[in-house]
Amino acid sequence: MKTKQTIIGLKELRGNTEKYISRVKEGESFIVVRRARPIFTITSPEESPELWEPLVDFTKINKHGVKLKDVLARL
Repeated sequence: MKTKQTIIGLKELRGNTEKYISRVKEGESFIVVRRARPIFTITSPEESPELWEPLVDFTKINKHGVKLKDVLARL
């Protein structure tokens, strides 16, 4: 389900990045504009699940993760 997108300025985003990160985590989306022209959109990864494909969650193997050398040794 697509959410309503709010328009914000690039300067506003730069000055309040953490605020907008929190709002995106809550499900909001934003169109960022510079000089009254849209330049990009910020959305949660859940908005476009087709763009993300989980491969391996190494924390399921070991809660602290797996060392890269161990992963590479098994390839």
